[in-house]
Amino acid sequence: MSIILDALTNFFDRDLCASDDCVVTGGDSSSAEGSAKAPLVDIAIATIFAREILEGCIIIGQYRTVIRKSPDFQDPVAQQAALRTVTMSALWASLAAVVLAASVTVGLYFAGKNFDNYTAEIIEGVSKVIAAFCVLQLSGKVPKWLGIYANKKENADGVVEGLDTKSIRFNVAWNLWREVAECGVFLIPYMLGESARSIPVSAVIGTVIGCAGGYGTYWASNNMKSTLGVAFFLANLTGWLSVGLFVGGCHEFEEVWGMTPYIWKIAGDFWSHKRFPMVMIKPFGYSHKRTVLQCVTFWFWIILAFGYHYYKWNQSQKIKAERAAKTVHDEESAIESVAVDRSATPDSFKEDSAPLEEVEA
Repeated sequence: MSIILDALTNFFDRDLCASDDCVVTGGDSSSAEGSAKAPLVDIAIATIFAREILEGCIIIGQYRTVIRKSPDFQDPVAQQAALRTVTMSALWASLAAVVLAASVTVGLYFAGKNFDNYTAEIIEGVSKVIAAFCVLQLSGKVPKWLGIYANKKENADGVVEGLDTKSIRFNVAWNLWREVAECGVFLIPYMLGESARSIPVSAVIGTVIGCAGGYGTYWASNNMKSTLGVAFFLANLTGWLSVGLFVGGCHEFEEVWGMTPYIWKIAGDFWSHKRFPMVMIKPFGYSHKRTVLQCVTFWFWIILAFGYHYYKWNQSQKIKAERAAKTVHDEESAIESVAVDRSATPDSFKEDSAPLEEVEA
């Protein structure tokens, strides 16, 4: 793996450390700290937890909101089963990611090696780009699950099928595994260095902040009475989350293989995407400075997201038109059938009533 990465690195004729965002290779992660003990609270560690947990909470909250409001889960028993699926999928996926990260950390510790920064950045980049496609697809599915976009899938009884347990289990598990695994990968350099003592308290602070932000979005979506409003809110939320994932993933590659020039920067620590409070909107594509690649990927993904939703809306209109035409055709056929029956009724009625008329005469 290192041979491939070295070859790709040498392919780009750039200075890898031309930016404060680029990866610094070599050296011990604890050398910069010197002999002084690490503080109990590390803002960088708290930021990692806050950002990743916020993203995970948004995914969980979105599925729970859709399940509560979707016509597919109006039955209380089915709704509770689906909510339990979300909870258990998130727990098992998170546990699997924790075990994986812990295993890698223990292996590196006993091997006496540091975690390769290049490998970490590339793993993170690939993970984010894949997640961006999945979350964008989720953004288009939410309006369909809530009945805003038409669903072309129908079962044998003609009932439209929407969200099911299988898709819930896969999407929740995949996204939560990715978030927790990313968090674990980010923490490996800290766990192998002197900063390990900063992790517990910083993790608690970051977790509280991330859960608070996730609960805020969950509360807002559940207190909207309009189904259209809920669909619009959740589609926008996941749409912007996919923007942040795609831009961030591409930027990880840029940090490893060479930075493109900066177009602009916003001065001041308050606006830094690495510090509170602005770090909380970094998952949605915010950055206090933009490179050429970041700008290109940012606008490219926004245009792609709008195009994707326009395509889904256009397909929805066609499906609704086809169903309306089919309904009209079925109604006309039913009317014609009734008319035929009625036209046949007088003759038979006369034949049956003739003897009765003769008796009366």
